[in-house]
Amino acid sequence: LFRYILDNPRVVKGRSVLDLGSGCGATAIAAVMSGASQVLANDIDPIAGMAMILNCELNHLNPFPITIKNIINSEAGNWDLIVLGDMFYDEQLADGLHHWLRKCIRIQQTEVLIGDPGRHQFLSHSIRRQLHKVIEYSLPEYTRQENNGLTSSIVWSYQPSDNLENC
Repeated sequence: LFRYILDNPRVVKGRSVLDLGSGCGATAIAAVMSGASQVLANDIDPIAGMAMILNCELNHLNPFPITIKNIINSEAGNWDLIVLGDMFYDEQLADGLHHWLRKCIRIQQTEVLIGDPGRHQFLSHSIRRQLHKVIEYSLPEYTRQENNGLTSSIVWSYQPSDNLENC
């Protein structure tokens, strides 16, 4: 996702962006560097919050707002774009994300971009039927070795249909 945003700054320029499951903050940083009007990074791990602050310093950026509470299933915020990467590693989390993201799209017309390296839990989840491939990136060899042979990562646009029953 961060590579896609850096390569395509128009995706975030002048828009409010929620980076859900932000981890080290790379995607949030890319959004700030690409001209997002507002960025909120979210991760439930307090260590991730510290990593984001350090990565802002390393990139000579003022830290953006960070929240370390679980916002999934909370009130849908007013975001132009929600980005999330590699968060479908658990079926219960995937189900919660799917329902919450649909709600954000339905209520706020939020755009959603999902990055995933092709984990089984993601490819087999019902959300997969409602995704449209935006771009695929080959992973460098050292990353392939660290990720159990996964060879690429795909950025997907999530476009749920309101008439799907079992979502």
